[in-house]
Amino acid sequence: QVQLVESGGGLVQAGGSLRLSCAASRHTFGSYTVAWFRQAPGKERDFVALISRSAGITSYRDSVKGRFTISRDNAENMVYLQMNSLKPEDTAVYSCAADPSGNYYRLARLYDYWGQGTQVTVSS
Repeated sequence: QVQLVESGGGLVQAGGSLRLSCAASRHTFGSYTVAWFRQAPGKERDFVALISRSAGITSYRDSVKGRFTISRDNAENMVYLQMNSLKPEDTAVYSCAADPSGNYYRLARLYDYWGQGTQVTVSS
């Protein structure tokens, strides 16, 4: 098992930036695909971005392409989500999730390991 802890959320004005961090408890974190999801009030949890074990593959939802960048540092057991040009519609609780299978899932229900989430609020 792996425990995940997110940090870096907060309140920012539209057009601003935030960097979210996902810290893992295991030194084998490098063997997990990691994804970020977000959930706004009253809405389903949506895929945001994922990164493969070696960081050779990344994938993003269309609405964040060119604005968000996912990266990882396996030596430090960390995954990051750099969010630039933030919009009010990016407001949500952001959670990281990990999967050891080597697949690249965009469905939240296929991830077994989750952090508690961090709130991102973008004001207009």
